[in-house]
Amino acid sequence: MRRFLRPGHDPVRERLKRDLFQFNKTVEHGFPHQPSALGYSPFLRLMAIGTRSGAIKLYGAPGVEFMGLHEENNTVMQIHFIPDQCQLVTLLDDNSLHLWSLKQHSGASELREEHRFTLKGPPGSPPSATQITAVLPHSSRDVLYLGTESGNIFVVELPSFRVLEDRTITSEAVLQRVPEDYCNRRSCELVEALREHPKNPDQILIGYSRGLIVLWDLQNNKATHHFLGSQQLENLYWQRDGSKFISCHYDGSYTQWPVSSDNRQPEPLENLVPYGPFPCKAISKIYWHTTKNGLPYIIFQGGMPRASYGDRHSISVVHGSQQTAFDFTSRVIDFFIIFSSEPTAEFDDPSAMVVLAEEELVVIDLKTAGWPAVHPPYLASLHCSAITCSHHVSNIPLKLWERIISAGSKQNIHYSNMPWPIDGGTNIAPDPPQRDLLLTGHEDGTVRFWDASGVCLHLLYKLSTVRVFLTDADPNDNMNTLGEDEWPPLRKVGTFDPYSDDPRLGIQKIYLCKYSGYLAVAGTAGQVLVMELNDEDAEHVVDHAEADLLQDQEGYRWKGHEKLKTRDGPVRFEAGFQPFVLVQCQPPAVVTSLALHSEWKLVAFGTSHGFGLFDHQQKRLVFVKCTLHPSDQLALEGPLSRVKSLKKSLRQSFRRIRRSRVSSRKRRGGSGNASEVQEANAKFDQDTLQEMELAPVQRKIEARSAEDSFTGFVRTLYFADTFLRDSSRHCPSLWAGTNGGTVYAFCLRVPPAERRMDEPVRAEQAKEIQLMHRAPVVGILVLDGRSTPLPEPLEVAHDLSKSPDMQGSHQLLVVSEEQFKVFTLPKVSSKLKLKLTALEGCRVRKVTVANFGSCKTDDYSENDLAVLTNLGDIQIISLPFLKLQIRYPCIRKEDVSGIASCVFTKYGQGFYLISPSEFERFSLSTKWLVEPRCVVDMPEVTSNNHVHKSGMENAARKS
Repeated sequence: MRRFLRPGHDPVRERLKRDLFQFNKTVEHGFPHQPSALGYSPFLRLMAIGTRSGAIKLYGAPGVEFMGLHEENNTVMQIHFIPDQCQLVTLLDDNSLHLWSLKQHSGASELREEHRFTLKGPPGSPPSATQITAVLPHSSRDVLYLGTESGNIFVVELPSFRVLEDRTITSEAVLQRVPEDYCNRRSCELVEALREHPKNPDQILIGYSRGLIVLWDLQNNKATHHFLGSQQLENLYWQRDGSKFISCHYDGSYTQWPVSSDNRQPEPLENLVPYGPFPCKAISKIYWHTTKNGLPYIIFQGGMPRASYGDRHSISVVHGSQQTAFDFTSRVIDFFIIFSSEPTAEFDDPSAMVVLAEEELVVIDLKTAGWPAVHPPYLASLHCSAITCSHHVSNIPLKLWERIISAGSKQNIHYSNMPWPIDGGTNIAPDPPQRDLLLTGHEDGTVRFWDASGVCLHLLYKLSTVRVFLTDADPNDNMNTLGEDEWPPLRKVGTFDPYSDDPRLGIQKIYLCKYSGYLAVAGTAGQVLVMELNDEDAEHVVDHAEADLLQDQEGYRWKGHEKLKTRDGPVRFEAGFQPFVLVQCQPPAVVTSLALHSEWKLVAFGTSHGFGLFDHQQKRLVFVKCTLHPSDQLALEGPLSRVKSLKKSLRQSFRRIRRSRVSSRKRRGGSGNASEVQEANAKFDQDTLQEMELAPVQRKIEARSAEDSFTGFVRTLYFADTFLRDSSRHCPSLWAGTNGGTVYAFCLRVPPAERRMDEPVRAEQAKEIQLMHRAPVVGILVLDGRSTPLPEPLEVAHDLSKSPDMQGSHQLLVVSEEQFKVFTLPKVSSKLKLKLTALEGCRVRKVTVANFGSCKTDDYSENDLAVLTNLGDIQIISLPFLKLQIRYPCIRKEDVSGIASCVFTKYGQGFYLISPSEFERFSLSTKWLVEPRCVVDMPEVTSNNHVHKSGMENAARKS
């Protein structure tokens, strides 16, 4: 049988690979991109959000999440839950209706699409005849009432979506009892709102856009009351006892109408323009809720004076003498009020207002004085300031975890203590096996610490670096302060704030040591901050040091932005991570790489000009190394000159083409006829275009020129205790890899602990490796005598890793964009390589070492390389033999920002941005899997259905 096996095919290894590797996209963290609709079920206590891409997401108690995707990918316009059922209906912008159900399968609930339906009119009728504008699921749970642009209301049976034509409510029938003068002035136009009577299910309230409101008797199929409004109607809302309802209008007014038992023509009880008398924006939605103390809550969206506040996105809450207009920084999509839904309850007693804005979800506690916001356990606005980088740390020690939570809790004192009000369903996932942190750096100079242990990405703590620097904005400014007599009474709410005081504050690199609590953060203007965790507020001076990366060079002039100005004297910091030293790179270019060794108390940083090493214990610069090539002019222009650089490089490209044409003519000596010269030029043009348009798979592998721009760009930095000078003595070392395929290695002499403050750290360059193909170096790794990656700093001291094998020979792995190469140490002779680009036609974008455990036994695990390529594929490559184990398509190759944002975890998971506000979480491991698994307990609803692949089993588990 051996001769039938493919070369290299090992059945045992193949079985083991199945036990180790499995690709799953598990959960989406963050806020849905471009939300378009909101729904809520008081019965299930579940909220639904629809998006412009056709996704529908359901949320309940923390950990209870469901997702479905309409095959049409059309915008979700409306979402309506069927009363007292585990079902909901969605309306898309193509006028199609979709019925969804929550069904139990294998012990967990799933969201399934049951039926789809498009309302069709009689042959020859215009599209507006059946264009749905309002949807009312009746409390009988048997029918939907569909209001249309034509003014007709169609009745559709559930769950079959069969149209009950004999029950259609036509606009002609509605107008029969309307006074003639009113009919002559206005037609019904489109149906704006449908509301069922809260006490009598045989009556529905119909609101037409021109202002006519009709109470319709479903049993007798006739109108019992007409309410003649004079303004364009926006929405309707019944009061709890059904004796009155309220209408809101385009002119910023709302009107209260009585519903009498006789047939007298009703007159409005009250007509109010809350922010008049000047012209106001439309009030698009309104609630009127009763309370035990007799004062109702009136809550409405819009209504602001057009001239002064026409650009505001507001929702006003009025309760007696209290009135606040909550001001949102992005457009309000929709909102709902959580109140007592018990039929026997006498009053509404609203408890919370839930607002879906375009960029965030805001929940307001209406029970607590001052109406504070509630801290959401999910749907975090990750992009409240644009994400610029991310860093994942696995298995956080409990003490550090508690200290971070403590620091975060002191920041959340302005939030309400109300339990999360949307608490439907049950999370049946086991507790996360470990504590994981995801750190995101932002454009405004903040770093946010997220609990990434389970399904809900929850904000623990926010760190701001702004206080170290002088900016235009005062950090003590309070945007929410209002004068006592200010009108309208606006109050800014939410965290979404896309505007940065200074783009130089942006965070580019983060490195956290989970054992020591040291944190290094680097930014856009060459700033490197080293911080330590302090449990109390403190005021101290931040030490400054400057690293001149061009000190030995002449003739270079930085054309980019200036460095940030720092504050003089002591600076007050909140409890949490507090900076104690600032290293400023000169020129102040973007920091491109960062490494921290908390045991040696050293931090290394790199830019497009070079790299340096700083001793943060002695607060002393150890050395700097300039990596600039004489032709690296682009590296001196900075990001603000990039447009000029692009034009310049295009001009240079065309000049090279022209020069090549001229030289080809000269070589031919001018001999030959004109047609031959023309043919040669045409051939040259074709060859040039072919070279320029080569697809990634066809890419030619050839050495890059040393004159290529940004060759000195430092891509990676790495600390290692290894054999660098000879095979008998190991020593601390720093390795740096550049964009031009150069690897620098420095021997470090770190004094022993007892003399650490007395003697300086010394560094001496020991090696310089130039890769022949000059591809950018994206990763450096040293393997010990057992071919195991060296442990993290302090990992051995905390008994969380075996001591590295310092007896056998060490190996150096250099990962470039195009190949993996293993060298022996200390001689640095080539031992093994894998040419990824030549074989696969792709380039490495991200690489990390991940530990994969077997799902069958706890006794086996192995370290492999997880590699993300420019094609969006993830490849797992074995160590130390560099054998490709498996390949998975993960990200679309066109999604450049998604590929750039990807971050791997230590145990074979990963995150990448699928939109500015959402991380997609994926797993490469069979053992470590975080995905939703939950159940919503309801009677089964029998129907034919199909399961959507976006599957809804909610879990964070170690299976």
